[in-house]
Amino acid sequence: MSVPQFDTLIEIFEHSTKTHSSRQLFSTKRNGAWEWLSYAEFGKLVDGMRGGLEGLQLRKGDAVAIISNNRVEWAVAAYGTYGLGGVFVPMYEAQQVKEWEFILRDCDAKLLFVSTKAILDKALPLLDKLPKLEGIVCMEPGAASSDSRVHTYDALVRSEPAKIEHVEKSDVAGLIYTSGTTGNPKGVILTHHNLSSNVSAIHAIFPMSPDDRSLSFLPWAHSFGQTLELHGLFSMGSSVAVCEGVDKILDNLLEVQPTLLFSVPRIFNRLYAAVQKQLASKPAPIQALVRTALGAATKRREGKAVGLFEQIALGLANKLVFSKVRARFGGRLRYAFSGGAAISKEVAEFIDGIGVTVFEGYGLTETSPIATANYPGGQKLGSVGKAIPHVRIWIDTAATDGRADSALKEGEIVIYGPNVMRGYHNRAEENAAAFTDDGGFRSGDMGYLDPQGYLVITGRIKEQYKLENGKYVAPAPLEEQFKLSPFIANIMVYGDNKLYNVALIVAAEAPLKEWATSNGLTGKSLDELIKEPSVRVLYKEQLDRYGEAFKGFESVRDFALITSDFTNENGMLTPKMSLKRRTVVDVYGDLLASLYKA
Repeated sequence: MSVPQFDTLIEIFEHSTKTHSSRQLFSTKRNGAWEWLSYAEFGKLVDGMRGGLEGLQLRKGDAVAIISNNRVEWAVAAYGTYGLGGVFVPMYEAQQVKEWEFILRDCDAKLLFVSTKAILDKALPLLDKLPKLEGIVCMEPGAASSDSRVHTYDALVRSEPAKIEHVEKSDVAGLIYTSGTTGNPKGVILTHHNLSSNVSAIHAIFPMSPDDRSLSFLPWAHSFGQTLELHGLFSMGSSVAVCEGVDKILDNLLEVQPTLLFSVPRIFNRLYAAVQKQLASKPAPIQALVRTALGAATKRREGKAVGLFEQIALGLANKLVFSKVRARFGGRLRYAFSGGAAISKEVAEFIDGIGVTVFEGYGLTETSPIATANYPGGQKLGSVGKAIPHVRIWIDTAATDGRADSALKEGEIVIYGPNVMRGYHNRAEENAAAFTDDGGFRSGDMGYLDPQGYLVITGRIKEQYKLENGKYVAPAPLEEQFKLSPFIANIMVYGDNKLYNVALIVAAEAPLKEWATSNGLTGKSLDELIKEPSVRVLYKEQLDRYGEAFKGFESVRDFALITSDFTNENGMLTPKMSLKRRTVVDVYGDLLASLYKA
């Protein structure tokens, strides 16, 4: 069977709407029922949208921005824009107005789509502040405005179809703005070929088919969700149900019964913590059975011999425990794709062990995003896989300023391939620093290639800090491991130029209050609980347990408990949930400093 090779997103659109016209594409839950839209119906909506955008004088190269969570209208607006040779620029509903304004100004957006009347009301003043912005399209049915510059989605899709503009593979398809953990976001320029080459690579290595279905909750405004799920599954003839919201993921999984799941580690961590909690309440023989079965599953995955007793344990555990866990995913899940951050090996082995194959990959917005991936016949848990077709990884051991492990040949990960962005929009200085002389993209991540060619990520160069003893600490992997504790909602490890590491821990309210009730601390608020000596003992035990595999200098010596989480709203998280360390230190600097006082 030949593997499709796409040069543009237009080719994907024309291929899929023709080849899979009668199949289900998108589903949205309305009035308690899931309503499906076929590929042909989606194609007609895009045709109408293209005509509507042409009527608003959108021309090749013009930028169209959108502020919306995932929804069918998002995909229609995107492919309508691509069809006229426009540049699509997604933003997040959770971003602040000042961030929307910066992005709209930076990309010279001509038109803005918004999802709701509430966002329309916030965005309307931008029409007078941004001379290049000519109009806003509201996607919420029935939303109206007396401003003639405001249009409705429904009116646009009812327009007469416009001819598809010819686009070259080198033409820009979109700008995706990075989260900006240390300043204003940067617009990553991605061409049609950048994105479509990633889609072609998915066809070459991943076992997906028109019979597959996903539940979409990763934002399409981020490259991981957009490329793999929106463009990738669309190209496969697969179907996509749009999740009602993060709080509805488990309910929607049961209803939609996906075969594929694209997620970031925190979703897998949440499931892992819930199952571990349930297992802890089971009789000792059941717990022993699960441990034996998971060990047998690991042996089988690694190609080692599995004994008769282990085979029996695996079969029994599958019937009594694992099948019930899979049922929480809807019962049909075959593959889970993890990206966006490193998944704990412990969690990956558990998910894989219960019968859902985990494929972890690596990449950045700047690489469209996939650069490496685990795939059938090429899977090693603990790694982020091998380079995808037509991509090459080089480790620059000279770029890490003495921070790297020379024995592992560790260094900065440099990526070559058709997936590498054209550059950052309006950022000449950053572009000069981002590329090697021969066109490789400097990722800013540290890692190494093992003898079999699997890439292992060891940290982010800019996030690393040096202790007073000269040892470098990469905090993010440590934090991800600590967050496996059910009592830790969030955490930041800190120690730049200090004698040792400390941590700022956000206490997980429900588990802590349940523990408190069982330990005679009833009727106390969360703020009161975190001051209790026995609670501090509990959290010290959690740090010791989940950090037992850390190197000595990586251990956390002291900690402070807080009750307010890091969020988008308080500016401590980016829209893709990355920690803004500088902001956290600005807010909690005195508390962190107090942990170093004798």
